[in-house]
Order: sequence, then C-alpha cells, then structure tokens
Amino acid sequence: MSTRARRTTALVLAGIILLSFNLRPAAISVGPVLSEIRDAYSMSGPAAGLLTSLPVIGFAVFGAMAPAAAHRIGLHRVTLVALIAAILGLIGRSLTSSEALFLLLSMVALAGLAVANVLMPSLVKLHFPDRIGLVTAIYTTALAIGLTGSLMLTVPMADALGGWRWGLGAWALVAVVAAFPWLGLVAHDRHLEQAPRTISFRDVARTRLGPVMAVFFGLQSLQAYAIFGWFAQLWRDNGYSATTAGVLAGLLAGTAIPLSLWLPNVLARSAHPQRVLFAVIATYPVGYVGLMIEPRSLALLWAFVVGIGTVTFPLILTLIGLRARTPEGTATLSAFTQSTGYVIAIAGPFLVGVVHSATGGWTLPLALMLVLSLPLFPLAAYVSRPLFVEDQLTDRPDHDPLSAQQPR
Repeated sequence: MSTRARRTTALVLAGIILLSFNLRPAAISVGPVLSEIRDAYSMSGPAAGLLTSLPVIGFAVFGAMAPAAAHRIGLHRVTLVALIAAILGLIGRSLTSSEALFLLLSMVALAGLAVANVLMPSLVKLHFPDRIGLVTAIYTTALAIGLTGSLMLTVPMADALGGWRWGLGAWALVAVVAAFPWLGLVAHDRHLEQAPRTISFRDVARTRLGPVMAVFFGLQSLQAYAIFGWFAQLWRDNGYSATTAGVLAGLLAGTAIPLSLWLPNVLARSAHPQRVLFAVIATYPVGYVGLMIEPRSLALLWAFVVGIGTVTFPLILTLIGLRARTPEGTATLSAFTQSTGYVIAIAGPFLVGVVHSATGGWTLPLALMLVLSLPLFPLAAYVSRPLFVEDQLTDRPDHDPLSAQQPR
C-alpha cells in the first residue's frame, strides 16, 4: 500500500470514528432534559412520546434514501451533507421558541444522521473488507461513547452554560469537528458500482433473511430508543436528581462501550454466534423485572444489566456486513434492515410515553418492553446461521449470485 493510500485509509478511519461519535447525541441528549423541554413548550404526553420517537421515524424515512444518494453523488459527499444537516438542525432547535419548529429541526438533524447511520456498514465493507468485525467494533464503541456522553454531560453542560438549550446546542460543535475529515475525503470519493443486475429493496424484501434481519433490528431498536428516551425520566420519577438520573442513564450506555469493542469481533469469529446473541438479549427481561421490583436502591445494578442488552445493536450491525457478499448487497441489506426496522421501532418510545402518561407509573411500560424483548430470541437463532442475502436471490432470472461488484 502506498503512503497516499495509507493516509487516505487513516483519514477514512478517523472520519468513521468521529462520525460514529455523533450518530446518537442529537437523539439521546433530549432524554436527560425531557422534563425541561416539556415545561418550556407545555408539551403533552403524546407529544413527548412523538419527540422520543423522532429518531426512529427519521431513520425509517430517510435511511431508505441513503444507498441511492451514495450511488449518485458518492459515499463521502453524502456523509458530509448528512453532517451539515445535523449541525444546522442541532443549532436551529436550540434557538427556536416554537414547539413545532423544535420538532421539525430535530427531524432535520436526525435525517442527516439517519443517512450516515445506514451508510456506515457500507463504508466499512468498502474500505475495510477484510476487517469488518474489527472496524465495526471500533465504530460502535465510538458510537457508544458518544451516546454515553450525551446522557451524562447534557445536564452538566446545561447547568454550566445557562439552560437546557445550551446543553442541546453544544453537541453541534462536536458535529462540526466530525465534518473535517470528510471535507478532505470528498475529493477522493468512492461509489458503489451500478451493475446491470442491481439488488433492490424489493429483492431483499423477497428473501427470508432480509425481513428477519429487519424485524430483529426493529425490535432491538425499539428497546434501545425507549430506554434512552425515557429511563432518565424513570429514575427522576423515583427520586433522583436530573444530574444523577443522567449519570445512571449514562452508566447504562457506558456498559456497552467495552462490550462493543469486544463482542462484534467475537461474533464475527464465533462458530456459534447464537450463544453470543442469546446471552446479550437475556439481560433485557432480567433488567426490566429488576426495575419493576426495586428501581431505586438497585438502580446501578439494573442500569448495568440493561446496558448489556443494548450491545445487541453493534451485534446486528456486524451481522449486516457478514450476511452479504458484496458492497452493494451490504448497502441494500443495511438500508432495508434499518429503514424497515426503524418503522417497527417507532412504536416503542411513543407507546412507553403514552402508557406512562396514562398510568402515571413505570410498571406497565416496563412489562410492555419485557414482552417485546422475547421475540428477539427466535430471530437471533435465524440470523446466526451462515446465510448470505445474495444467495437467496437465486430465484431471480437475472441474478447471478456469484457476481460481485467492485468499488471504483
């Protein structure tokens, strides 16, 4: 590899890490200051549920557009545009006094990050085809650090800077930093070659693997966004201060950091990936039962247990890269899995908010989340098999499963 190629690879890796760090704060930083936001806009329970559901709505609607945009203008350019949208949305929503504009500008920020979120596995597959597990572990760890930071630091920044608006707006500066590597990469953009036999959304939908991956992704995202949208409020309702509740939510997210660095590689190399997935998923029902029984005195323990469950996210991202043979297959499987999965996940944060508002407590919302975690086990059993989406397209008369696309 030439010196120039090594520098480009290093720049891509730096860009991926910084981008990953920014994929969650726009969505997750709302949770620790949700009470203040509701007070500022006199926001109803259903409206708050909608706010916490916006990340999954954005991923569902805009994530599907990512592969086509990347083909037309390039992966690096799309990534830079996505970051610019995030920056503008983050700044704008911290300044507006209108509830409707706050929701709209939140969606602008989340739309950009949704596109970047879907393209991340393709960036890894394209630039690091022989190190998918390792690079996925690196970027999902950076994602977990950004998520944890947004939970733990938003309230302290709000207190230090003069209010919740500053606490949310500060994350725009982090996104600005993340844009710099991509400014250097747009001149050396990469595309997915448009071959005559393109793998479409419909093609993936007709396979068995695509819908199973989408449902698995949707149910795990439902859990994660309900947790990160509402658990800080759960602990505030159980007597903790806003700062301490944010720290507990941050510790929950922080539990995933070392595991996100380790487990994706373990999964990619394991002869029995089902065992890894089952062990992680099982912590969801255990943690929810614990929170129903003793949410306050054992809050730290249950934060740790539920935090292990959230590692399901980097594991499914790893599987997206492992269940396709080509960059194009990875891009389409990623877009289908995430955009369709996020449609399923929309219900999670919204229903938790509605049930909590209707009952005034957390037992029924937690019971709902427990029930919705159980289908993850049979879904994990299927996606653990050594399957490839291209191989399930053999019933198409125009498809050659052995054909591969080369990046240009």
